[in-house]
Amino acid sequence: MAWTQNGLRTIELYDLSHTAAKPLLEQTEYPWEALGDIGSFILELGRSLPAEEYERRGEAVWVHKTAKIYPNNYIAGPCIIGAETEVRPGAFIRGNALVGANCVVGNSTELKNVILFDNVQVPHYNYVGDSILGYKAHMGAGSITSNVKSDKTLVTVRAGEERIETGLKKFGAMLGDFVEIGCNSVLNPGTVIGRNSRVYPLSSVRGFVPENHIFKQGDLVKIR
Repeated sequence: MAWTQNGLRTIELYDLSHTAAKPLLEQTEYPWEALGDIGSFILELGRSLPAEEYERRGEAVWVHKTAKIYPNNYIAGPCIIGAETEVRPGAFIRGNALVGANCVVGNSTELKNVILFDNVQVPHYNYVGDSILGYKAHMGAGSITSNVKSDKTLVTVRAGEERIETGLKKFGAMLGDFVEIGCNSVLNPGTVIGRNSRVYPLSSVRGFVPENHIFKQGDLVKIR
């Protein structure tokens, strides 16, 4: 089946009302175009956050006063953590991380150069790098984004027979709103999952999964 580029664009993947990164993302045609600007955007946004709502923790780290930050984790800047979000023990936030409201960053989860929309859950043993996760996206235990190709060449996004050159060496996954990723799945470099789609556990995914589909053992099944 030959897919067009419909469904890959920022406005088709995300409701931007659910992220503080709206001013950054609404300038893009495809969301991965924002990956190189996440750090500078966080620095600019962080300086404007109200002191009565956000606590400054170290250099370029802003944490909402209602967020629950458990002990025994590491948070590097630039980073913003939103209201009511939980950062659980063992989390490793390496910087350039914009984490929305009501999120869960779980034990032994690592984040690097990411945007997590509101209500995202990465709760158990996840690696999320150079990626954007939409509203209420959820990654099951042990699922990861692989953000660099083994041959270190630039990442392309494959949609059927089409190829979109991204010009990026590091590109994990773009997960649309309400996406569910099954446990122990690997999202290979350049993966894009459309809104409301699901990936079965133990999957290895590459390329584009259109919205409202199930990725099951390499096959695409329309959700009815």
